[in-house]
Amino acid sequence: MAGGWTRDDAVNEQIDVSTREAIERMRLRNTPRDGQDSAEFCDECDEPIPEARRQAIPGVRLCVNCKSGHDRPWRPTVGFNRRGSKDSQLK
Repeated sequence: MAGGWTRDDAVNEQIDVSTREAIERMRLRNTPRDGQDSAEFCDECDEPIPEARRQAIPGVRLCVNCKSGHDRPWRPTVGFNRRGSKDSQLK
């Protein structure tokens, strides 16, 4: 599926490499520093953090629910019709 002078499986190889690099960056970013160990309980909600999560991400401090709340992109809560369509002007 790749074009030009590349091999057919070059796109899949690049996806695999990009995925491995992203996982490695995440693990390096979350490695414990200065002897910091993984928390047994979440720093925000005090829920227990599963052992599998603590082993997968050394130095983890938040449970999955709290971490996913931090990772959500910001979106405005109020939407405005800035295009000014005729329908919006008639109302």
